[in-house]
Amino acid sequence: MRAIDLSDVEWRKSSYSNSDGGQCVEVADNLPLVPVRDSKAPAKGTLVFNTAAWVSFVGAVKAQ
Repeated sequence: MRAIDLSDVEWRKSSYSNSDGGQCVEVADNLPLVPVRDSKAPAKGTLVFNTAAWVSFVGAVKAQ
């Protein structure tokens, strides 16, 4: 598996994250893949999804 350089990525916090530091997810936009990380512990790693899988996941969450 090839490493992806995310050092210059601009992260945005999920609109579902709250302001008191609980359950925050960050996503980077405008890339061929969708990197996702925990904003409280960004050094612990990043999950990377292909765009179709991410769109499907977000759609399923919104449908709940």
